[in-house]
Amino acid sequence: MEITLPTDEQILITREFAAPKHLVYRAWTTPELVRRWWAGHRGTTTDVEMDLRPGGRWRYVLKTNDGAEVGFHGEYREVVPEEKIVYTEVFEMPGVDPDSVDGPLNTATFTALGADRSVLRLLTETGSKELRDMILESGMEGGVREQMVLIEELANSLR
Repeated sequence: MEITLPTDEQILITREFAAPKHLVYRAWTTPELVRRWWAGHRGTTTDVEMDLRPGGRWRYVLKTNDGAEVGFHGEYREVVPEEKIVYTEVFEMPGVDPDSVDGPLNTATFTALGADRSVLRLLTETGSKELRDMILESGMEGGVREQMVLIEELANSLR
């Protein structure tokens, strides 16, 4: 997995998989499969809600290994099956109305690299350098690395 910073307001995560694109996409978009990888090794995913269509909403909740609950939610802006998903992502903070916050905009693209390999590119547009840096300093990289390994294992288990 590679993390690059194309601009002061962007984070680009690129990960090649030894798995077909359609299975990586399936792992990314099927609630019962998302539940198996989204928390990485940092806890348990306790809630996965997905309405995978433009204007549809999503919400994931993680119960960390130390017992804290962490929620994220957003709205799907564009969905091209097995190709691209554009969605917002809001970190739910205690005491903050979750609908009053505009989160980063993520664009996930899925590309085949032959029959049994694929690449996922996840571009996060944060809107500010401060938010970009806060995300980078949050420990996000370690969690995403864990997620990507689990996605590859899960996608291959679907063959």
